[in-house]
Amino acid sequence: MSQGHILFEYTIPRMGKRCDCVLLINNHIIILEFKCGSSKYNNQDKIQTIDYALDLKNFHGASHEARLIPVLVATESSHSDEILLNYSEDKIADCLCINSSGLKELIEAVCAEPSPPNIIHPSTWINAKYKPTPTIIEAAQVLYREHRVDDISRNDAEATNLAATSSFIDKVIADSKKYKRKAICFVTGVPGAGKTLAGLNLATSRQQHHANEHAVFLSGNGPLVEVLQTALAQDKKSRTGVHLSTARRETSAFIQNIHHFRDDHLTRPDAPIEKVVIFDEAQRAWTKEKAAKFMKAKKGVEDFDQSEPKFLLDVMDRHEEWCVVVALIGGGQEINDGEAGLPEWLAAVSGLESDWQTHYSPELDTPEYTHSNSLTTLLPNNSEANTSLHLSVSMRSFRAESLSLFINRVISNDTKSAQSLIAQLQDNYPIYI
Repeated sequence: MSQGHILFEYTIPRMGKRCDCVLLINNHIIILEFKCGSSKYNNQDKIQTIDYALDLKNFHGASHEARLIPVLVATESSHSDEILLNYSEDKIADCLCINSSGLKELIEAVCAEPSPPNIIHPSTWINAKYKPTPTIIEAAQVLYREHRVDDISRNDAEATNLAATSSFIDKVIADSKKYKRKAICFVTGVPGAGKTLAGLNLATSRQQHHANEHAVFLSGNGPLVEVLQTALAQDKKSRTGVHLSTARRETSAFIQNIHHFRDDHLTRPDAPIEKVVIFDEAQRAWTKEKAAKFMKAKKGVEDFDQSEPKFLLDVMDRHEEWCVVVALIGGGQEINDGEAGLPEWLAAVSGLESDWQTHYSPELDTPEYTHSNSLTTLLPNNSEANTSLHLSVSMRSFRAESLSLFINRVISNDTKSAQSLIAQLQDNYPIYI
């Protein structure tokens, strides 16, 4: 006799999506999306239900080989689909539309199917972690390699600076793998120098040539993640005609929201699948106070006592052999209450149990990064400066660099420097204080 298990409000790892209900029966996974009070099976609801099945298939380690059955339940509908389990090549069934009285027939049909050799163990399935399939990784590689999205491409002569930064980080990764050690690189840059682009290029190039590293670009800037994923997805849709949600799923393999990464590791003790992680706008990670307040209010975690930098590095430190973290740091850009800045990242590195190598740019030794502390007092042991980690050439106007520096000096109340800079700017910008 078949035995089943039921899960309510199951969150798909890293995807930020939550299924109403999941049934585990033998080697079958039934995804139930309820539309209570609805009498219609709307197309967008079908797409939502199918997307849950596709995300589990592509990103949940224990669902890769299982049979998945997406089911839309409109509780007040007067009719249900005939229960026919037609599976595609990837073992995902056609979406079924049933009313509340159709559930019994659905479960009976699943139980009547021949028992597969690999039975799903519920505890194993529940605790399985985020793991993209090889096919989704390959698709992501091709997607980025063939992109033609002008907003995130770079072909000008100034790319030399970007190449030097990428080359140095590649060497750090190669050495970390060879000598089985852990490292963090702090990348700085003038405004508009392309720190985000550097991080994206690093994540995708590592995936193309070293897929087993599962390099990922993480950002806490939700709108930025949305724009990057959608821009690439729309580009692929226009070239190949694939559905937008399919292309978006591919971008999720290497561009993700940092908060989904964080939340995925709140309750699990194991190391993430990623060996190379790029944190964009790392200066905006939360202080211990802000993180604790959020965890208590939103996640029900009463005793969270770490800053975001400390927690994120502790998660990466779970790797037994090697890993590399790249932190993209903007100077003086901690724009919201509770954003920790560079000093908290350096303190977090110092507090790790393992001995990490720290690579940084000499440009960090300025008040806009160190909050007026001496850099030498902040740096952990085993630190090394390298000029390649500073992106010194702006992709924007050179005048914009001076403008940003001027604003920084005004905010810092550095009157003398501000007066000197404004003399260079007045012919180019109307400035009001």
